[in-house]
Amino acid sequence: MAEYKVKLINPSSHLKEEYRSFYEEWEASGEKMIPSVIERDPSHFEEMLQFLRDNEKAIRIPAGWVPDSTYGLIDERKRVLGVVNIHHALTPFLRNSGGHVGYGIRPSERRRGYAASLLGLSIQKARELGIERVLVVCDEDNIGSFKTIVKNGGTADRDFIEEDGTVVKRFWIDT
Repeated sequence: MAEYKVKLINPSSHLKEEYRSFYEEWEASGEKMIPSVIERDPSHFEEMLQFLRDNEKAIRIPAGWVPDSTYGLIDERKRVLGVVNIHHALTPFLRNSGGHVGYGIRPSERRRGYAASLLGLSIQKARELGIERVLVVCDEDNIGSFKTIVKNGGTADRDFIEEDGTVVKRFWIDT
């Protein structure tokens, strides 16, 4: 259970050191970084922030991409606990195995209820963005994400099987 009140915030310069700590912890874990937007090295923090702002406004985004919004989950101590990336629309790829919402909690803060809070707050943000139903996905073997999605009202849709055989569980949540 989360010990502190949490909220979603737009990435900003005042969180530079805390975000760097989040990134370095995740990188040291050797785990895949999810959402993929956190793979960007924050060494040039202002450039990273500009990239995120551009994505949100659909400025200089690559062909085939859709606008997206990125938020950090912080607690009362201003510690970055997690990050969420919300796609404003779905491409064929996102419809199958990416979804509207991709989120991740820093390794040292997992199993404390933060993922459920992050997803719940993300659903509210999606509503503010005009998205009436969000698609949230997880790999079949990710039991924690499966439970988090269901806890937030996820209704199962058909699974998608990727070329490598990975089974992606797909869920819809009304905002």
